[in-house]
Amino acid sequence: MFREAEEASDVVREQRLRNADTIKALAERLRTTKPRAVVTLARGSSDHAATFARYLIETRAGILTSSASPSVGSIYDAMPDLKGAMILIISQSGRSPDLLAAARQASAQGALLVAMVNDEDSPLAALVDVVIPLCAGPERSVAATKSFIASLAAILDLLAAWTSEPAIEAALSDLPVKLAKAWSLDWTAALPELGAATSMYVVGRGHALGVVQEAALKLKETCFIQAEGFSAAEVRHGPMAVVREGFPVLLLGQDDESLDSVAALATEFAGRGVRVISAGIPGAPGMTLPVVSADPLIAPVLQIASFYRLVNMLALARGLDPDRPLHLTKVTETL
Repeated sequence: MFREAEEASDVVREQRLRNADTIKALAERLRTTKPRAVVTLARGSSDHAATFARYLIETRAGILTSSASPSVGSIYDAMPDLKGAMILIISQSGRSPDLLAAARQASAQGALLVAMVNDEDSPLAALVDVVIPLCAGPERSVAATKSFIASLAAILDLLAAWTSEPAIEAALSDLPVKLAKAWSLDWTAALPELGAATSMYVVGRGHALGVVQEAALKLKETCFIQAEGFSAAEVRHGPMAVVREGFPVLLLGQDDESLDSVAALATEFAGRGVRVISAGIPGAPGMTLPVVSADPLIAPVLQIASFYRLVNMLALARGLDPDRPLHLTKVTETL
């Protein structure tokens, strides 16, 4: 896991070069055909990347975006009308039967199928209209790391080409270098706070929601911590009832319209005796972890790179093997 997460900066650099022409052509097609909606199709870490995509497509491209449940097609043999929609399928393996079943049904309805997939020889890659390879290479650790970061980078690349926003392209141009810097940051100060944790929250807002969901999943997979990822708005509802003195919360922020609400929540948590650990929230109470200064579009991508290094160390500190989580396999073939 450590070695694979460390490779993320090189993966993103290669991916951006290799996929430039494919993404440019797809972006031109999307501007011409103007899909009526974008529907994401994914499981696990890839579904967290899809959440990242949903926020950015809706805010930057102005296209209604929703997550499809693969079970609607694979279990119930039903599918909403997807004609004129783009189906964005994100998968490391490209082999999960339920994703393939849903993709076939969407294709039969005339939807445009786009796959961001790591295994270019997979059944999914052979099925779709456009393949955007993640270029992550072999990923042997059960816990996905570099393929997740590669998915986020591919989403941003597509968005930059689709919207023709120079600001997105400018942010992306520094992404590989900044990923390497983010990976090298020292987040070990959080180890004593989390070493004995049994449950916790990871909180963010906006397009960082997919990243906090991913961080919570990694804490479950590798550290056996019952971690939940929440929006800074949603956690104020029912989930706040669980919060108690000494409860650990990791908050991630980026310098955009969402920052004030996340910062206010950090103060509220501290007032309740919560052990607040934060990154990207200037002046937050509790422990502040270092971040790489970056455009808010890519800030969550950099933070998950730093987090991967931390969670690998945390698993080892708890006497666990982060590469071989209990009861899990690399390819989960859900039906």
